[in-house]
Amino acid sequence: MQSTFLAQQFVPLMFAGLFVFLLSGFPVAFALAATGLGFGFIGMEAGIFPASLFQALPLRVFGIMQNDTLLAIPFFTFMGIILERSGMAEDLLETVGQVFGPLRGGLAIAVILVGALLAATTGVVAAAVISMGLISLPIMLRYGYSRVIATGAITASGTLAQAIPPSLVLIVLADQLGRSVGDMYAGALLPGLMLVGVYLLFVVLVAIFKPALVPALPEEARIYREASGSSGHRSLLVLFIICAVVGYTWSQVHDGLMMQWLERPLPSARDEIVIMSMTLASITGLVLAIINRVTKMALLSRLAEQVTFVLMPPLILIFLVLGTIFLGIATPTEGGAMGAMGALILAGGKRRLSKSTLTQALENTATLATFVMFILIGSTVFSFTFNAADGHIWVEHLFTNMPGGGWGFLVVVNLLVFFLGMFIDFFEIAFIVVPLLAPVAEKILPGLVPGMTPDTAMIWFGVMIAMNLQTSFLTPPFGFALFYLRSVAAKSNYKDRITGETIKAVTTSEIYKGSIAFIGMLLIMLVTIIVFPKLVVGDLSTEKGLSKEAVMEMLESQMEMPAEEPSFGSEETPGFDPSGDGATPVVTPQDSSETEVDPMKAMQEALAKEADRGQK
Repeated sequence: MQSTFLAQQFVPLMFAGLFVFLLSGFPVAFALAATGLGFGFIGMEAGIFPASLFQALPLRVFGIMQNDTLLAIPFFTFMGIILERSGMAEDLLETVGQVFGPLRGGLAIAVILVGALLAATTGVVAAAVISMGLISLPIMLRYGYSRVIATGAITASGTLAQAIPPSLVLIVLADQLGRSVGDMYAGALLPGLMLVGVYLLFVVLVAIFKPALVPALPEEARIYREASGSSGHRSLLVLFIICAVVGYTWSQVHDGLMMQWLERPLPSARDEIVIMSMTLASITGLVLAIINRVTKMALLSRLAEQVTFVLMPPLILIFLVLGTIFLGIATPTEGGAMGAMGALILAGGKRRLSKSTLTQALENTATLATFVMFILIGSTVFSFTFNAADGHIWVEHLFTNMPGGGWGFLVVVNLLVFFLGMFIDFFEIAFIVVPLLAPVAEKILPGLVPGMTPDTAMIWFGVMIAMNLQTSFLTPPFGFALFYLRSVAAKSNYKDRITGETIKAVTTSEIYKGSIAFIGMLLIMLVTIIVFPKLVVGDLSTEKGLSKEAVMEMLESQMEMPAEEPSFGSEETPGFDPSGDGATPVVTPQDSSETEVDPMKAMQEALAKEADRGQK
């Protein structure tokens, strides 16, 4: 009787046991492994599992270490840490702040744009938030920015690393969902850029309707001036237009050139065209700036030169990394390795690559990689016992019977992830929750949108989860981005070294309030992705294959080709056993051809059925 009850309630008891371990303060990796092993032994003692349950577990653990997809995580982490340690964040904040500073809200715009650039290059939330908190927050407070908007812009833009490729969470989600990292990057690119646009629009609206909250940078704070007294913005605008023309021109000819050079049968994806166009535009700007400096032609202003030399190298690096991945030239792991090498070259070129910097980068990379590996091992042990108890079936029944069908499933899942993000890390959610939800999502989601395949549905689901996980850094009480900013923001009143005025301390409540508006924008963007899945899977949903006409033409040409002569010794006499004894009759080629299916007819029928299915 007791064993029957235990068997029926085994899965809920496993969740309860995991919850108790987590509340007791155990590290998540050990809590997962302890729950899996403990309940596995209980199940064996109760006769629910066979005694040989854990025999295959060592192979599963060793399989984790052979996972090529997750190798990209240490490479991209190392690239980001090297770029951050080389002072890239400081250079970007100073330069972009000078570009947009004369505008109302310009400093907040600069913070958001730099946050997006740091997301695409470093991908490390802590480094981005701390760097911008140390550099930008004192300047924004010095010139009268609203504390709520200043802290909110810093924390929200620092977490863009979750949504903009090459995001670490996208790599983990691609691995857990069993999908390509390149497709996950392609699906997340447009929503990530749209989120940046939403943040910028918010600041612009505040500058229009509440200009006192986001004042412009005063005249004396603008450090880049020409001999004539001009700011140099006109020269920067001309350079931007030239680069934009080059990028636009390439976007128009990219398809034709790629089909010619790479012999592609299909048009290029939208994301690939965007990345390659921006790469060439960035290279054009850098080349023009180098020519201007070497020849001393003085065609570019100091501001334009500074922006080019600070902005273009990291942009070119990340565009090349993403471009090679989108083009299919490199895998994400190879792209990450190339990015790590490029980061070393950039840091060395700036003479900011020291032994201590390299040591710290290697230590931090090893720490993060070990953290991910232990959580993955723990989740593997937990899921091993969980699946042995048919837990995946229990979860599937739980979600498939919910009201609202597939849309109800999406609502509940996003609410669950949003709630869990308030208390646990995004890695833990990705390794614990996502594997439980993935089979259900793969079964339910393709039917929600006409024409959506299981592969594109899972990419949509992954980008949706990644966007939701970004809120885990911003939601009180345990939003990590809030803690990062709290650690560097002024805890007591201080006298500003430039103005000499006393500036009040930044309170924790002000930091929490600052995140609320940006959490709301994140949720609006999440709803937009759910309602308009084409934003994620627009190009991915295009069928990758030859057209019907191309297939038929290829088959007809194959049928018209003469048959190859058989090789010596392979010819068989009809009705005679080639073994030599002649006792066993064999089926001749003529006899077997009578029962074979005509390949042309079978292909025509399959194509016709596929066309009918597409029309329906």
